[in-house]
Amino acid sequence: MNRVAESLSKLQKYCEAKDFKGWDPYDGLNSRIFNAVPLLKNSALCRLVMIQFLKLSPVNLRRAAIISKDYNPKGIALFLSGYCNLYEAVTLNPTLQLYFGNPEQLLDKIEHLAHLLMGIRSNGNYHGACWGYEFGWQSRAFYLPPYTPTVVVTAFAVDALLRTYQITNRSEYLDLALSSERFILEDLNRISKSDGFMFSYSPLDKRAVYNATLLGSKTLTAIYKYKNDERLINLISQSVRPVLSMQNPDGSFPHSDQVGNKWRDNFHTGFKLESLVCCNRILRDEAIERAIEKGYAHWISNFFNRETGIALYYENDSINSTVDLHCVAQAIPTLYRLDKLGKELPLAERAINWAIDNMQSADGAFYYRKKGNRLNKIKYMRWPNAWMLYGMSLYLKYISENGKN
Repeated sequence: MNRVAESLSKLQKYCEAKDFKGWDPYDGLNSRIFNAVPLLKNSALCRLVMIQFLKLSPVNLRRAAIISKDYNPKGIALFLSGYCNLYEAVTLNPTLQLYFGNPEQLLDKIEHLAHLLMGIRSNGNYHGACWGYEFGWQSRAFYLPPYTPTVVVTAFAVDALLRTYQITNRSEYLDLALSSERFILEDLNRISKSDGFMFSYSPLDKRAVYNATLLGSKTLTAIYKYKNDERLINLISQSVRPVLSMQNPDGSFPHSDQVGNKWRDNFHTGFKLESLVCCNRILRDEAIERAIEKGYAHWISNFFNRETGIALYYENDSINSTVDLHCVAQAIPTLYRLDKLGKELPLAERAINWAIDNMQSADGAFYYRKKGNRLNKIKYMRWPNAWMLYGMSLYLKYISENGKN
């Protein structure tokens, strides 16, 4: 545990020194040069190329492209949840104060991040609180302007604010989080299915993305625990069932309904499993339980190399394929929510230690990606650093809860 605590303490200090602000792999459309050329900024193809070019480049060209560092709303939500984990870990295990500070100091950071998160929510004529990325985003299917709210970013923000309320007991966090119910139910589109519906990714599209739908369902589940509105039970059930019907015979889930999106990756699978577990704690449906068991068996068997600890991006990749620390970080909450972290603790520790040995810089930040011997040394703030702070902090929380050293 001490090695993980030392590593996480260095990461904490790095992120605090930057005030949690930085670049993002997908922020290419924030380039002032790109936006100064109407032919480029108004072309879907050019927008897609710009994002992918900067994302894939091993050299950080953002200064040359005049892209400013900024707060990423999902990143801030992850940091906030991570600091809540650290607060609880330090409270349970005071020896961790040597690494992360005392509970009062951590509480100050929690309040700072919570107010920051509240201040960067999406503006507009929405029915409830919602959040989106600080950059414009072009996919093959649609374009979202900066700060367009999405169910994914909103789900992480709501989770972080509810965690903050549980620690501080301040109603402003609870009230804002609960208001997101109306965004999910009234602003998102619904894609009808024979056995229910799926939530759209944002108010501007009608694409059925399975992990996004389940994150919406998971958020409604969290809200239900405070509102106890039986109407939500039916809506959660209706939005979960269509995803179950898309589960493959081997237990895996495709990404979305869109042609060409039948691929499966590690962390999106983790999102689905974690969300299903949270939903089923109130639905108590045997069909969902069976789907979770099949999905977990496929995920744990196909997305990890037990010998090295590498969390593979795609199933059955070789250890020389792309390694992305988002997969390592999301594996911790997935195992935690499924009550499997104790059983798989050696694998989780091997994965974290591999990341520390191979992808952490001397200043505490983690590098973006590694493929074979090629290491992309860009230190993005959200991806992977907010993710690694969140995942590693939850690991320490689990260790502290269970009296392990």
